[in-house]
Amino acid sequence: MNLSRIKNEFTARYETDPRVFRAPGRINLIGEHTDYNEGFVLPAAIDFATYVAGATRDDRLIRVSSLNLDHELAFDLDDESIQADTWAKYVQGVALILERKGFRLRGADLLIDSDVPFGAGLSSSAALEISTAFALASLSGHKVDGMEMAKIGQAAEHEFAGVRSGIMDQFVSVHGQTGHALLLDCRSFEWSPVSVSHANFIICNTKAKHNLAESEYNKRRAECEDAADFFGRTSLRDVTFDEFEARSAEMPEIPRMRARHVITENSRVLEAVKSLRSGDLTSLGSLMNESHESLRSDFEVSCRELDLMAELARQQKGVLGARMMGGGFGGCTINLLDDGDHRQFVEKMTENYHRATGIVPDIYECEISGGVCEVMSVND
Repeated sequence: MNLSRIKNEFTARYETDPRVFRAPGRINLIGEHTDYNEGFVLPAAIDFATYVAGATRDDRLIRVSSLNLDHELAFDLDDESIQADTWAKYVQGVALILERKGFRLRGADLLIDSDVPFGAGLSSSAALEISTAFALASLSGHKVDGMEMAKIGQAAEHEFAGVRSGIMDQFVSVHGQTGHALLLDCRSFEWSPVSVSHANFIICNTKAKHNLAESEYNKRRAECEDAADFFGRTSLRDVTFDEFEARSAEMPEIPRMRARHVITENSRVLEAVKSLRSGDLTSLGSLMNESHESLRSDFEVSCRELDLMAELARQQKGVLGARMMGGGFGGCTINLLDDGDHRQFVEKMTENYHRATGIVPDIYECEISGGVCEVMSVND
C-alpha cells in the first residue's frame, strides 16, 4: 500500500495533514464456523489491510469517503438514526457503539483505502470495522482494550450488517502477530501465538460469491443452536464426540450434520496446533483437507467453485492441503504448500480453473502480519 497516496489525497480534500491507521484482513488456517459455537479457531492476520486517514473536527460530525468505493457519508454523533446502507454502515456502526460504551468521540474527517479484496472471505468487513474504530478512538484520545475493540467491531457486524458473526475476524485484526497464527478459545477468549514461519500459504480467490452467503450464515448459526439444545447444552463446544456418537441416531438429519462438523472441526484445530508446533506440515495438510470435506458435506457451505479450486490444488505438485475458507458459498481457498518455487502452482491453478469455469482467479501469496496500529502520524 502506498501511504503517500492516501495522505496526499486526504490533504487535498480536507486541507490538513492526517494521521493514518491500519487494520489487516485475515486468513483462517482451520476452524470454520466454530467461533460462534464457542469453539477454537486458528486465524492469522495478513499483509492485505484497510487504511484510514483521519483528522479531528471542531464539531461532532463524521465525514467519511473511500478511494475504493463510491458513496460518501456524513453523520452527526449525537444522532443515532441509521443513515448508511452501504459499506459506510460499518463506520457509523463502530462510531455509535464506541459512544454507547462511554468513549466520547470528537468529530472527524476520514478517508479509507484498502487492498483487502471485497467478498473474498479475507474479512474486509472486520478490517474496515477495526481500522475505523481504532482511528476514531485514537483521534479522540482514547485507548481501548484489544478484546473490547474486537467486541465493538463484532457488535457493528451484528447490529448494522445483520450478520451474527463470531469474534474471530475482529479479534485477529486487532491482535495479529507477524509470523504467527493465533489459537483462540472463543469462549474464554484466551489465546496463544503459534509460529507459522515454516509454512507457506497461498490464497486462491474463486471470484464466486453467491447470494446465499449472509442468509445461510445466520441459518447455520440457528441450526447449531438447535443441535446444542438437543444435548441440553448452551453450545456445541460442550458436546464430546463420544456423546455425539452415542445419540446421533436420535437426531434430525440437519442438526446431526451441523453438530458433527463443529465437534470434529474443534478437534482438528487442536490437532493442527500440535502439527505446527512439531513441524509436521503433512499432518496439517491432511487436517485441512478433512476440514473442507466436512464443510462441504456436513455444514453444506461450499459451492461448485470452491470444491473445484480445492480439487485442482490437491492435484498440483507440492500441495499438502487445501480447503475453503470463510463463511462459504464463494470466496477463497487456503492452500498449504511445501518449500520451493511456487510459480508453477500459480500458473497451473490459473490455467486449470479458467479452463473449467471461464473465470481468471486471483491468487495471493500473502505474508503473516501484525494487527491494528497507527502507521503515520501528522509529523511523518
